[in-house]
Amino acid sequence: MKIGFAIYDNLENYSGSSLYMRKLVEFFHIQGDQVTMVTMPVQNYFFRLSNAYINSFLERFYQYDFDFLILDELAHPSLDWMNRRFIKPTPYPVISMIHQLRTSEPHPKSIKWIYRQFERKYILSVDGFIYNSQATKHAVEAVAGKKLKGVVAFPSGDRLPHQLGVHQIVQRAHQEILNIIFVGSIIPRKGLHILMKALARITNKNWFLNIVGNMRLDPSYAQDIMRFVETYQLTNHIKFHGKLSDEKLEELLNLSHVLAVPSTYEGFGIVYLEAMGFGVVPIGTKAGGAREIIFSGQDGYLISADQAQEDLAKKLEVLLNDRNRLAAMGVASYHKYKQYPTWYETCERIRGFLTNWKNEKDNQKS
Repeated sequence: MKIGFAIYDNLENYSGSSLYMRKLVEFFHIQGDQVTMVTMPVQNYFFRLSNAYINSFLERFYQYDFDFLILDELAHPSLDWMNRRFIKPTPYPVISMIHQLRTSEPHPKSIKWIYRQFERKYILSVDGFIYNSQATKHAVEAVAGKKLKGVVAFPSGDRLPHQLGVHQIVQRAHQEILNIIFVGSIIPRKGLHILMKALARITNKNWFLNIVGNMRLDPSYAQDIMRFVETYQLTNHIKFHGKLSDEKLEELLNLSHVLAVPSTYEGFGIVYLEAMGFGVVPIGTKAGGAREIIFSGQDGYLISADQAQEDLAKKLEVLLNDRNRLAAMGVASYHKYKQYPTWYETCERIRGFLTNWKNEKDNQKS
């Protein structure tokens, strides 16, 4: 098959959505498919909207002879009007890969209303969808106001090699210091400030927090986090690692007991599943796709977004003080991880969806 990908910038950043698309592109190459990347510059959201009105930006899509064009939904500001004006008349179906809608995230009502208008126009302008979770599928269809053609293909957590077994997970749980890890961009939506405030409430200080994530995306927020650490005298309990290689992240996860990422919303949350492969107990919020990964109280915890600080402190105290429970939940998380597909199986599901679509289209022509 001949497949095009329309994306912003490139696929080399550390986000879960970029990882998902990298794995899919790699899989298509392995299958012998011809893949063409169509990149667009990263700009402010409202500047991106102007791309749809630049003929030189739009007309390049006419030169391609694709079987499918896959659009990253993150690029919707540049593509919603373009899809209706230029791409719709082209012979190839346009598929959108959707990881998370902006309208699913917390924003002021006026801003969310604007996002919803553009996202709805974009959703209605494409032919089909690749969703990373049932939560994302439901969110997209709610915005569209109707059922849509698409496939749900859960991400995998098998990017990192796993060497720990059940015995090692149980042994690790009984170490004196509870090793907590946060993995995610250092931005408000990921909830690092909530985790910090929760930890400051805990009287038992036998814990250590490793923070992995890009500190440069929101410098003001990152400075607030650093000030909080100093104000509450947590310097000896916290280490900032910045962005890490897969090998370094693997080393930290092998040492960790709990992953705490109290994000206000996650379309899926690949990081939760990756951590579970190491027998690490994940803690996320009930908003979004984390509910499809974590069975709260059994293999992790889901906390209320409205009372996240208080709920998170209570859950961390339970795991800090009851190491038998920590061990049992770590083993359960490890077994849950094994129930999810590999990246190969995820990409195979998507390619099967596209192949069936192409076969149906070819049969209609004959």
